Amino acid sequence: MANNHNTKNEQEGKETVEFFRDLDKEALNIESFLEKNAKTLSIGFGVLIVAVLGWFGYQQFILGPQNEEATKSYLVAQKNLSEGKEDLALGGKSVANPGFIGTFEEYGSTKAGKLSAYNAGLIEFKKGNYQKAYDLLDKFNSGNKVLVALKYGAMADCLANLNKADDASAMADKAASASDDAYTSYYFTKKAGMLALALKKNADAKKYFAAIDEKYQDYDNGQSDAFIEMTKYY
Repeated sequence: MANNHNTKNEQEGKETVEFFRDLDKEALNIESFLEKNAKTLSIGFGVLIVAVLGWFGYQQFILGPQNEEATKSYLVAQKNLSEGKEDLALGGKSVANPGFIGTFEEYGSTKAGKLSAYNAGLIEFKKGNYQKAYDLLDKFNSGNKVLVALKYGAMADCLANLNKADDASAMADKAASASDDAYTSYYFTKKAGMLALALKKNADAKKYFAAIDEKYQDYDNGQSDAFIEMTKYY
């Protein structure tokens, strides 16, 4: 039994790393990140999660005994999203097409309903409706710490785009500490550090990058040293 448990944990760890590698494929590069202010820094992050969260969220939430109608409604919205039909995926305008909004409003107590609030928030983010996005994301909760970290990371993006820089930094810090998964913590610690650097909070940025250098060298490939050096000049 112990060996099976270890094998499962190792597999889940590999899946988490692959998930974040997918995020990194379309993440903003460092030069663009530092050239722009906080409002434009994090747009790519939220948009990208909309594209890749479908399979991850489905694995974490939908598999297993769930409310059948909520699940069906969620999957219809997810299919529309995967086909690029974002307005249909968002829904909320008719009973015939509940979308993520309608699924959350009707089945908010189910896991599928809660995940629908998350996805709806990310679509609103992509549309530039940052306050709506923040409010929807804030309604999402989960016992899965990786998804909670994703929630806080997206909420930090919303706050940055609402020109609430200090609040954005605080939320990014919550994302960095939300999960005990090593790669998740690394990813959001780096994000928090880059946000702090872009906001000219160099002391905070140095703290985050130093933490990466101390705890997450296996994932960082020495990049944190370069970021620490940047805190001297930006």
